[in-house]
Amino acid sequence: MEKPATIPLTAVNLRTACTQCNLKELCLPVGLDDVDLERIDGLITARKKVKRQQHLYRAGEPFEAIYAIRTGFFKTDILTEDGRDQVTGFQMAGEILGLDGISTDRHVCNAVALEDSDVCMIPFERLEELSRRIEPLQRQFHKFMSREIVREQGIMMLLGSMRAEERLAAFLINLSQRMRLRGYSASEFHLRMTREEIGSYLGLKLETVSRAFSKFQDDGLISVHQKHIQILDADGLRRLIGRANV
Repeated sequence: MEKPATIPLTAVNLRTACTQCNLKELCLPVGLDDVDLERIDGLITARKKVKRQQHLYRAGEPFEAIYAIRTGFFKTDILTEDGRDQVTGFQMAGEILGLDGISTDRHVCNAVALEDSDVCMIPFERLEELSRRIEPLQRQFHKFMSREIVREQGIMMLLGSMRAEERLAAFLINLSQRMRLRGYSASEFHLRMTREEIGSYLGLKLETVSRAFSKFQDDGLISVHQKHIQILDADGLRRLIGRANV
């Protein structure tokens, strides 16, 4: 099995790469002096290029680093007892992968690229060490951890209390908001995941997902062309789930 290509970073090109990255809020917190910036220069030791359908890491592998997604799109999944792949999340540029390994020192899920992607490798031991010395970095990392906890709670509510159409509407609104926060169009985007993967994530059958997409299009809420989605009535999707925000 081909492994992701690792590209070492030098101190010279690291600063340029980080200051232009939409993850600089983690790697380069605001208000740091030159001494702290020099320390952080050595935090990200490499970048990895991960081809479509290639694993960044697998369940059971030793946990050594977290990964900041510079470009691309990933899914995380686990193998259930009956041999099915259960999708546990979708991650895009500007988000973090690998937090699942912190508690046990081994990854508990697989991370698979849904398109050719580029990630920054952040060794966790070095991150912990620097976080103890640099308070702004520690606060930023805690923010990322908090966001992950909130996201997991949202998923539990999604799967536990919503009907099929409500789940898909919430998924599309959530994806739209995440796109907007990263400077992309919130109303028009390309789905990197398959409908089967969406169904696995939402706890729905493929046929149910397809019917819900068709109904949304018939009702004028969205326009669908293969994997290309255009949200025509975001408020209408929100009304389906009975609240203003997802």
